[in-house]
Amino acid sequence: MVSQLLFIGTTELLLIGGLALLFFGGKKLPEMMKGLGQGVQSFKKGMKEPLEDETEETESEQKNVKREKKDKQADNDKQ
Repeated sequence: MVSQLLFIGTTELLLIGGLALLFFGGKKLPEMMKGLGQGVQSFKKGMKEPLEDETEETESEQKNVKREKKDKQADNDKQ
């Protein structure tokens, strides 16, 4: 029962499309869909590429870990 509520059929899509056409008009609707498509494309691109801040943060963390290991080795060598 619940799985049937999650799917939108052809009739529902046509009804939603018709209402959108009446509400926004024929000239504005393609512009809105283009903007929506660009937004989705930008979102997908952003999800694939790591953020520069994250890579810088990861590199600094790796340097800190290496430095701590060297410090511990130096302390162990002294003892």
